[in-house]
Parts: sequence; structure tokens; C-alpha cells
Amino acid sequence: MPDDKKAPYMANITADDVADEAGVSRWTVNRAFRKDASISPKSLEKVRAAAERLGYVPDLRAASLASDRSNLVALLIDDFANPHKLVMMERLTRILRREGWDILLVNTLDRADVGHALLNAGQRRVDAVILIGAQFDDDVLEAALHARRFRKLIIFARSSRNPNTISIAVDDIEAMNKIANYVNERGYRRPMFVAGPRTSSAHLLRKETFVEYWRQHFGSAPETVQVSAYDPALASDVVENALSGRNPSMLPDILVCENDSLAIGATDVIRHKLGLRIPEDIAITGFDDVPQAGNPNYNLTTYRQPLTEMVEYLVRVLANPDQTNLDRLFTGELVSRRSA
Repeated sequence: MPDDKKAPYMANITADDVADEAGVSRWTVNRAFRKDASISPKSLEKVRAAAERLGYVPDLRAASLASDRSNLVALLIDDFANPHKLVMMERLTRILRREGWDILLVNTLDRADVGHALLNAGQRRVDAVILIGAQFDDDVLEAALHARRFRKLIIFARSSRNPNTISIAVDDIEAMNKIANYVNERGYRRPMFVAGPRTSSAHLLRKETFVEYWRQHFGSAPETVQVSAYDPALASDVVENALSGRNPSMLPDILVCENDSLAIGATDVIRHKLGLRIPEDIAITGFDDVPQAGNPNYNLTTYRQPLTEMVEYLVRVLANPDQTNLDRLFTGELVSRRSA
């Protein structure tokens, strides 16, 4: 019969077994599987080799109880129809994993799921909850903050007015002023702003900024329409309803869209249902610079968020649990293409 130490399928391998195999102390074994622990490269190599031979898997839950840190973050997301969320998820998961953080991904497409997801995150002892989406309104944030068992509640890619959250976002006001200047300088005078869903405390400031710019420069507010979700199909329906049957002289000369998802839907309906040309009949701008924006079918003028820089900052926030005043706004860049 094989030795139990060599047969992990016959016995539970412990840190003591690994210590005996590697010729080190149990505490050295524990340090070898902790993020940023002090251990010599030689000892680390011995422990990892012994663990691999024995099939040892550290009990991360027990380690988190001992250290009061789990190195686990919960990532809550709702608007999967928005292609920019997929880009965010790729960037967040890749960089977090690289830095030693594990991710609990939760689909909160149904608003009623958010409260349960936050309770579940607390029970799993996550170090932080990261919200990326559109449905995290005041009630949800207050419920999370009142009952939370995690150190940080981070609103990513949105500005939050709640003083008990951490907001990591692009500077919407600066960004939309750049877009508004671009629209103005190219001679567009009949803009329509295509906005997404509204929330009170954690929302985008793009519509308000553009409308205020237009009032200050031209003395009137631009026409606006609202889409209930960042979904290209819904945006197509809203734009079609808004523009169908209009005399050409009454059409907007540019659609300024709150993000690329709305701009993609608007582009499809303008070309394929309304039979109009872009940018000759109606120009379009977006926001985010998703991969599809550079596709020849869209060639979308948009604003690129510095996602990598934003996620790198988020990692630094996670590594400093007691630091305060962590809100930060980032500056991206305007990307000019043929759509406007």
C-alpha cells in the first residue's frame, strides 16, 4: 500500500505534512502561501515543491480567519448588454489576479438580487465589494453600508456622492466638456443627447455637463432622449421613435451618446432603418472606446477611459485598508474617428 503522504486521495494533507516533507517549520509553510509574506526564495521553493509532491492545497478560509484578510473581492455587475462592462471585467479580473486577489463574480441583473449578493459577500468575508453597473441607487448603497461586513464598498467607473463609498471613475465633467468643445468646433448646432438610466447618488455626470455647456454657449438646452439600459437594441428603438417621420430640417445634426453602447444602437438604426448617412446626415459620438468603436462599421468618435490606470489604482486602494480620502477621478482622451 502506498505511503499516505504520497497518496492525497487517501488522506487529508496538512501543513504539518508539508513541513516534514520540506524540512521546515509549519510557520514557514503558512508564510509560503500568504501574499507578500517574508520568506526566503530557497525556503519558498522547498515548500512549494513539497506541496506539489503531496498534493497539498492550503485552507485559505482558515488563513483568512487568522489574518483577518481574505484577499477575496466581490465584483457585482448588472448591465451585461453593455460591451464596455466586458472590457472592465477583463481588465479587473486580470490585474486583480496578477496581484494575488481572488474574485467572486456576481450577476445582479435583477435589482432585487443586489441586497442578497451584498449579504452573501459579507458572509464570505470578502475584503471589498466592487460595484460596476447602473442599478446601485441610494437604497441599495445604504442597505449595504448599514449591514456590511467588508472593509470597502467601491463604486468603479461612476462618481458616487455617498461619503461612505470609494469612487474610482473618469472625470465626466472634464470629458464631456472636451466632447462638447469638439461638437461645437466642428459646427454642429442641433445636437440630441442620448442618455442612459438615471440613479441619484452613483451616476454619470455626462448629460448634465453637456446640457450646461450648450446652455452657456448657445442660450438653449439641447434635445435629449433617455434609454432605460445601456443596451444597443433599446437605444435603437428609442432613437428610431425619436427621429422617425421628421422633416430632414428638423433632424439633429449630431447624436451625443452617453456611452458607446448607445452610440452603436443609434448607428445601426440611422443607417439601416432610417436610411441616413453618418456623418453626412447625422453625426454620432460615444464614450468609452469599446473594441467595436474602432471597427470600420462604426468608426466611432468617442472618449477613451484609462481603465488600466484606474484598476492599478484600485489595487493600491485594496492594499491600504485603513487609508482615507481614496476617491479619485481620472482623465482619458478624446479619440476622433469618421462618425463625427
